[in-house]
Amino acid sequence: MRRILLIWSLFLSSLPLFAQNRDEWQPLLFQLNEMEDMEDVDWENYYEYLSDLELNPLNINTATREELEQLPFLSAKDVESISEYIYRYGPMKTLGELAVIRELDYYKRRLMFYFTYAGKVEERKFPKLGNILKYGRHDITATLKVPLYDRRGDKDGYLGYKYKHSVKYDFTYSDRLRLGFVGSQDAGEPFFAGRNNAGYDFYSFYLDIRKWGRVKALTLGRYRIRTGMGLVINNNLGFGKLSALTGVGRGTLSVRPHLSRSDANYLQGAAATVNLIKGLDASAFVSQRKIDATPGEDEGTITTIITSGYHRTETEMKKKGNTTQTVAGGNLSYSWRGFSFGATGVYTSLDKELKPKTSQIYRKYYAAGRRFYNLGVNYSYTGHRLSVSGETATGDSRALATVNMVSFSVTDKVDLTGLYRFYSYKYNSLFARSFSEGGAVRNETGLYLGVNWRPRNSLAVMAYTDFAYFAWPKYQANGSSHASDNLLQVSYTPGRWSLLMRYRMKLRERDDADKRHLIYKAEHRGRISASYAGNGWTSRSQVDIAYNRYKRESFGWMLSENVGYSRIRNLQLFASAGYFDTRDYDSRVYVYERGLYQMPSFPVFYGNGLRTSLLATYKYKKLLTLTAKIGMTRYFDRDKIGSGLQQIDGSSMTDVEIQARVKL
Repeated sequence: MRRILLIWSLFLSSLPLFAQNRDEWQPLLFQLNEMEDMEDVDWENYYEYLSDLELNPLNINTATREELEQLPFLSAKDVESISEYIYRYGPMKTLGELAVIRELDYYKRRLMFYFTYAGKVEERKFPKLGNILKYGRHDITATLKVPLYDRRGDKDGYLGYKYKHSVKYDFTYSDRLRLGFVGSQDAGEPFFAGRNNAGYDFYSFYLDIRKWGRVKALTLGRYRIRTGMGLVINNNLGFGKLSALTGVGRGTLSVRPHLSRSDANYLQGAAATVNLIKGLDASAFVSQRKIDATPGEDEGTITTIITSGYHRTETEMKKKGNTTQTVAGGNLSYSWRGFSFGATGVYTSLDKELKPKTSQIYRKYYAAGRRFYNLGVNYSYTGHRLSVSGETATGDSRALATVNMVSFSVTDKVDLTGLYRFYSYKYNSLFARSFSEGGAVRNETGLYLGVNWRPRNSLAVMAYTDFAYFAWPKYQANGSSHASDNLLQVSYTPGRWSLLMRYRMKLRERDDADKRHLIYKAEHRGRISASYAGNGWTSRSQVDIAYNRYKRESFGWMLSENVGYSRIRNLQLFASAGYFDTRDYDSRVYVYERGLYQMPSFPVFYGNGLRTSLLATYKYKKLLTLTAKIGMTRYFDRDKIGSGLQQIDGSSMTDVEIQARVKL
């Protein structure tokens, strides 16, 4: 009886969440991750995945730990707490019960309403083909971006026109089967012309089958994969430092279709995971695809692998698919009562020799050759208060990389986290991505210490400090160097309001003007924001400041406002405006701006100017959604924007974006 009363009260308290628009998770996620380094975040892939998950939410009562771990904002400890609650008290009647799980903070609980639901527990066999065809859902999305200006390359230099567009078809049946394709075209690339005589510059096809007997997952076509902590392979979701920290405690293998419009960082072939016995899974994957690379001076060599995906000029087009990459690997993982162990092996070969230019000392130990292999073991334990995880890897470089983390809940309100990593300057993996300060799993030794204090449900204080040492020279540092990253953030959520204050200081050693000694490059960033959501209105007022000192001083600030209204029938309106004033790029500022479906917008501004945008979404029943956005950036300190082929002869730039979605 007590639990029934608790559930009922939690359900009533959660009604405002259900009343919100489904796409309100974007600013919520931004609140949770806004302290990240924006350049290090794979936001398009990140939002592509979460937008897809919003359409196909998980049943929290039947979701496996592996499925819950795919929610990038949940830590391994969060997943353990949710699983333990359901094991103790049975299936959730409503997601309002998440409020009982103290490990979940305010933002995580709210985000769970968008990507999970509390459904019935049913044992289901794999559906018949007739039911799949009858009850499956079709989703077609077409997007067009029209710049109301010309770049220099649009007149002379680019092979195609200035419009960017894409089309996506996706067929899903529950969480068991999905198939589809993506076609994408960047501005300046030829369409049905030249080497793109098949239409789009980039296509992605995929078929994904789940929970088919002992076959837990089977993916054909283009896909992304992550194992362990990412020291061997991780071309799946990649985030900045704090999001990586959230996910490093996960030891399970993750494979998902490549749904992004990005022509980079994916595998092409097949991947499968089979359950051998309870707790023991075996996975294998194979891939062969064409990749872009910069040709070397010697015939049959390349100097760099290119991941931009641009094919706008003759030079870029000549590099398109000029190298064949073959990848094969496997993973064996075992889980038992909070313990997890895994082993991964990956073999990669190129049909051309990778021969990086080593005239600059920091490139001396970059990956080189035709054939590469990496081996790694990962391990973790997640308990009620203690969580420990780690991975150690090596490869053909005969060097070591290891990352180990421990998290301890001193009380229900205080969490402490420590992470140590050692990446040899000789270690190389073509697909590694994990926790780092230097941006790569190479040449780094570091220690991270963090605390998360929740004195009240509506108040959270987070602080961390991270020290890193780079034994071998790095770009702009001709000797061994150090770096530190420090952050303090306070968030307060009284009712419909959300208040946030954040300060971050980063110190990095860099070459002085004569390149004889190292001096510190100091970067200070601060943010104060106030958000409101209620009665159909959403608003966010924000002030950003940035101060950089390296050889010279640079200061900048931005004042921005975002407003949304959704009480008009079938129509939602969002507007934003921001004024920025920075000395140069070193004091640049970032803001969140609402974008089209599956197309996040985190523009960066420097100089002096004004940014405005207006977005409107019209929904006709559940069949059709039309979205249009117009955005303008006006600079007051220049009469030209950009340089080279991207140069715009004017002081302002205006873009119009249109999107149509049909769901059947």
